[in-house]
Amino acid sequence: MDYLENRTFDEIQVGDTASLTRTLTETDIQVFAIMSGDLNPAHVDADYAKSEMFHKIIGHGMWGGALISTVLGTQLPGPGTIYIGQTLRFKKPVAIGDTLTVKVTATEKKPEKYRVIFACECRNQKDEIVM
Repeated sequence: MDYLENRTFDEIQVGDTASLTRTLTETDIQVFAIMSGDLNPAHVDADYAKSEMFHKIIGHGMWGGALISTVLGTQLPGPGTIYIGQTLRFKKPVAIGDTLTVKVTATEKKPEKYRVIFACECRNQKDEIVM
């Protein structure tokens, strides 16, 4: 069994990184749609999606956001992390079969409030930034 370990404020150094790689499946989209309540047909209806901008089903943008949360909550800093805020820009769609690598990098420490600022990015299998 793997155990999750957190890293304390004092243990984290600027430049520390963690990452996660996942491939988007149709099941991921269906589960995310049900869990989030976002049943937008662009994500769940192939016939509808064909007539839309991307001409195929695309993943929910926040699926990538959830992967960022996963890295922060399980790797860096890890369990006990309080995720204060995030600004996301969706640069490219993510389709079924695309593989995302989410990377978080500690860029700044704010000792007065015990906060760490992270740069977060998601790249696809072509090394293109998608978020």
